[in-house]
Amino acid sequence: MDNLRVIIAGGGTGGHIFPAVAIGHALQRMRPGTQLLFVGAKNKMEMEKVPQEGFEIIGLDIAGFQRGSILKNLSLPFKLLKSKMQARSIIRQFKPGVIVGVGGYASFPVLNAGQGMNIPTLIQEQNSFAGKSNKILGKRAEAICVAYENMEQFFPKDKIIITGNPVRKNISDMSKTSEEGIASFGLKNNVKTILIVGGSLGAKSINESIDEGLDELMKEDVQVIWQTGKPYHAQAKRRIGGYSSKVKVFDFIKEMDSAYAAADIVISRAGALAIAELCIVGKPVIFVPYPHAAEDHQTSNAMALVKRNAAALVKDSDAKTELVNKLRSILKDSDMQKIMSENLKTMAIKDADERIANKVIQIAGLN
Repeated sequence: MDNLRVIIAGGGTGGHIFPAVAIGHALQRMRPGTQLLFVGAKNKMEMEKVPQEGFEIIGLDIAGFQRGSILKNLSLPFKLLKSKMQARSIIRQFKPGVIVGVGGYASFPVLNAGQGMNIPTLIQEQNSFAGKSNKILGKRAEAICVAYENMEQFFPKDKIIITGNPVRKNISDMSKTSEEGIASFGLKNNVKTILIVGGSLGAKSINESIDEGLDELMKEDVQVIWQTGKPYHAQAKRRIGGYSSKVKVFDFIKEMDSAYAAADIVISRAGALAIAELCIVGKPVIFVPYPHAAEDHQTSNAMALVKRNAAALVKDSDAKTELVNKLRSILKDSDMQKIMSENLKTMAIKDADERIANKVIQIAGLN
């Protein structure tokens, strides 16, 4: 069997890293002997997370455009040029059969360099609103793997494949029961459980809204798993006071399968990875999209579900006045909870990693 050699480029956030890792694992499962090299951005979280999964990674000297800071952007053209030269050198040395881009700072220079060297490329576009870099790269890519319909407004229609977004294996193979999840957090069975997550760093507006509305929320006889992120963790620990038996606060939750299993309702940002996971676990959700994401793609992601009665949405700017009230309203509406759950599950794709890996193998001419 000819060895397949693949570069997977991108990172910056868990939303890019987890899909990249999932694709890498799927390629090695489906085609043993596959040689993988990850390329990320120096000093970003992929440089730590990818090696933890057993993969080799090289970091580029690259940074993104800094909104609101002209001075910080003065060196950007030089970094872009340097990163493209680094990318060309990496490609020449590794000799990949295919390059996969998952988004993030490192994705553009590596795929751009690869396309200039006539290396086949595949884009994994996670969001419902494509960013500028992927729109440029899409013109010369062999395939664009997407998670949403109507993406032909951004990419050539004949290159688009709906694969869904890859998620962590312990979530796609979800086997934990509600009782197991609840027990792992030291909570009670038969009490409605709210999971609050704002991404790996937390979400300021969500945290402040829960902080302010906690007394009202506790009147509903619920229990809460609250991931705050590090910046808000100490404040949240102080805030829960006498509610400590019913509100469990964490700066980061590693075992998200347990958290999803325990939850009856979720409050979340609307990143592509979070949405893919929530469709699989089928838990009613209120999205509070991060308003400063590129092209406001989180709002676009969330609206794709809201339009199908699969989720609720509260604007970030309205969170302090509306979030807890919206949560209390959904808590009292078991019919709405059931509708959301059923509609989410119809959108779930559990084998996205293997669908994308299959396409990579096909592009390499090895299937």
